[in-house]
Amino acid sequence: MLLVTGVSGALGSLVAERLSGREDVVLGTRAGLPGTRHVDFDDPATLPGAFAGVDTLLLISAGYGEDDVVVARHEAALSAAEAAGVRHVVYTSLSGDGDHVTYALAHRWTERRLRRSTMEWTVLRNGLYAEFLTWIAAPDAENRITGPLGDGRLAVVARADLADIAVAVATDPAPHAGRVYELVGERPLGGADLAAALGATYAPATLAETRATIAASGAQPFQVPMLASTYSAIAYGFMDGTAVQSDLRPLLGREPRDPLAAFVTAVRGGEG
Repeated sequence: MLLVTGVSGALGSLVAERLSGREDVVLGTRAGLPGTRHVDFDDPATLPGAFAGVDTLLLISAGYGEDDVVVARHEAALSAAEAAGVRHVVYTSLSGDGDHVTYALAHRWTERRLRRSTMEWTVLRNGLYAEFLTWIAAPDAENRITGPLGDGRLAVVARADLADIAVAVATDPAPHAGRVYELVGERPLGGADLAAALGATYAPATLAETRATIAASGAQPFQVPMLASTYSAIAYGFMDGTAVQSDLRPLLGREPRDPLAAFVTAVRGGEG
């Protein structure tokens, strides 16, 4: 049996849609959705029952937070999986060119923890979603994209492509045991590309201005360096996909979806 965690989230909900109706799949979330198992990594007491009878665990990363919080969540999940006799864990991590962003640490810790585990494992190092650009590069009220992306580019991926790969690997994990897959886009996008697609102007602010804006928006403390480090990594060319060899197309078995189209659809349709 396959258990998918985090099915109330953006990626998890797409995975759940693709697995709908399968009797060999159970869905997990702490949101209490009908037909799901209660899985709350902040409450480890929920995990033994949730993982009972599970052979394969698709562990969708347990949300952004301070490093100690995310690491504790993943440790709880992996310890419970080992105790329950789970044989294989498929984990959604962060692309290998993302080590300069603050939230990379919890992902890399989890990858190390998997290597020390008693279970088989597969790591899906997901590139940032094309839809994530609606958070960091959407036009403002004056139709300007002010995110400080500089002249850098980001090798984003349509979220639906990552969901397709997660389903394919998690439903037949054996051939992927011990593999780390880099899933970055083939068409890196810069601020000028995004602006042109929307008929907007690209007028990047400074990092200091952007950091102040984020802080004043009511963001949680950890989100300020999280977003600032993302802007810096993009602006200075660390996340354009050139530092890794992408496995996206081979695993999809087809041409990836157009990330620019996914971004435009998300902006105009309100998906983020």
